[in-house]
Amino acid sequence: MLRIVLFLVLIALAAAGAAWVADQPGDLVLTAAGFRISTTLPRFVLLLGLFAVAVVLVWSILATIWRTPGRLRRRRHEKRQARGRHAITHGLLAIGHGDSALARRHADAARRHAPNDPLALLLHAQSAQLEGNRDEAQRVFRVMAEREDTRLLGLRGLFIEAQRADDAVGAVMIAEEAIKLSPSSTWASHAVLGFRCARSDWSGALAILDSNLRAGQIDRQTYRRQRGVLLTARALELQTMDRDVARESAMEAVKLAPTLVPAAVLAAKFESEAHQVRRAMKLVEAAWLANPHPDLADAYAHVKLGDTAWHRLQRVETLAAKTPADKPGHFEGQLAIARAAIEASEFARAREVLAPYLKDPTQRVALLMAELERTEHGDGGRARAWTLRAVRARLDPAWTADGYVSDSWRPVSPVTGRLDAFQWQTPVASLPSDRGATIESSAFEEAMLAAPPPKRVAAAPSEAPVEPPVTAPVSAPAAQDNSPPPAQEVARESTKEEPVVTPSEPANPAPAPAESSPPAETPVFRTRADLGKPASAPIQAVIPIVRAPDDPGIDDDDGPTDEFTEQIGTPKAQAGGWRGFWSRWGA
Repeated sequence: MLRIVLFLVLIALAAAGAAWVADQPGDLVLTAAGFRISTTLPRFVLLLGLFAVAVVLVWSILATIWRTPGRLRRRRHEKRQARGRHAITHGLLAIGHGDSALARRHADAARRHAPNDPLALLLHAQSAQLEGNRDEAQRVFRVMAEREDTRLLGLRGLFIEAQRADDAVGAVMIAEEAIKLSPSSTWASHAVLGFRCARSDWSGALAILDSNLRAGQIDRQTYRRQRGVLLTARALELQTMDRDVARESAMEAVKLAPTLVPAAVLAAKFESEAHQVRRAMKLVEAAWLANPHPDLADAYAHVKLGDTAWHRLQRVETLAAKTPADKPGHFEGQLAIARAAIEASEFARAREVLAPYLKDPTQRVALLMAELERTEHGDGGRARAWTLRAVRARLDPAWTADGYVSDSWRPVSPVTGRLDAFQWQTPVASLPSDRGATIESSAFEEAMLAAPPPKRVAAAPSEAPVEPPVTAPVSAPAAQDNSPPPAQEVARESTKEEPVVTPSEPANPAPAPAESSPPAETPVFRTRADLGKPASAPIQAVIPIVRAPDDPGIDDDDGPTDEFTEQIGTPKAQAGGWRGFWSRWGA
């Protein structure tokens, strides 16, 4: 609305001015060097306006002609830039869907139309990587590392190529150079941190961790946890070499990360050695409430040096009672009680604790039952049966990181180099699935576990051992442990008759019967009390020597040989004495 008003005002002023000029009387005379022009004022104003328009028009034509080459150059450059951008865009899309040939064509077009564009260099390097041309990719990344605007990108590319070539030293050198240029580079700090942890350079790793905190890459809570992990790793390494530094590192680690199991175990060990029993127990209890672990239970049991096995059992029961039955850590507490009860010879207590887990036992439950059977009853058969069951049982929780299962805790994952990656959890391989079990329990195992344990019968001291009757050896195969006793021995035991053998007469082997009766079916399981003593196999007087078909053998008429005379050659070469020696040396 304001613009319309202004436009109307300007038109009114122009009309008023034109009317004023038209109303002015008289003539306008211009004289210059004998040249005289006379005209009216309205005509003069009109001619002056036309002259101004002509001057502006001529100036515009001249300026357009003057600027035309520059405009043409800029137009051509803009078209090349547009073509280069188009090639870069479609080249990156081709790399995204894995078309290496199309990516190479677009990379060549981008390099031709926009050679100085950073994205063109990136497209060229990535297309070379997609084709597997690592030399070309490294060359392009070096060019990018020399430029100011693409230096970090080039170093990142060189770092990736060094990793693909398994050049760990070169990769770390590139990462350290990237950290100098930009301390906030996440990939560089992660690589240097992992490399220093792999070399057990815990001081250098702690320095990188402090740099990450200053750069704002990690928060304060993550920093405390990771610093506790690194201090624990240093304490574990130095506990046998420099116990003072190890103790200091362990105590600082348990302050920063009180729920870290290795830190709590190591700190409790040092406190126990310093006779600070209550402080050590508090450290273990704090870690146990957050993450129940067998190492914590073992450290809690041995927190007081010189205690008996019964006192250790009582202490472990106290620790296990701190975890309710509805919590996942209750299982670890029960296994710790069973272990301590076996060591204290409280076998009834151990069986009571393990009874709820025998229907679907884990490997540790089955191994504890095997140890219990072996320790309490000395029953090797039941122990072997439980050991076989442990092979097929579910896996227990273990230290797991990125699919890698370790027997002990580690500060860094060996797969990805990630710090504080190991967690106490059940491996993926043991998780339940919809498929049925591929290995079923055998009948022998079920019978072995179902049979009652054998009783140990002590012989009376007054009774003298009775030697078994001496019988003539019979050429029969030795019986197995689970085979039934021979029919002759069963008849002999029923009639209580003993054969009389004259010691002076030599025992002759009985001839083998022409037809043997079919053997009885072997039972699946029989207790050892029912097994008869197997008959000893006779020793033959003459052992025949059977020569293999491809064995040339040794002739019987050959006499003793001498190593100096067994030479292949002419009779002269096989002669003895100084002549034979001289002939063997080529004389």
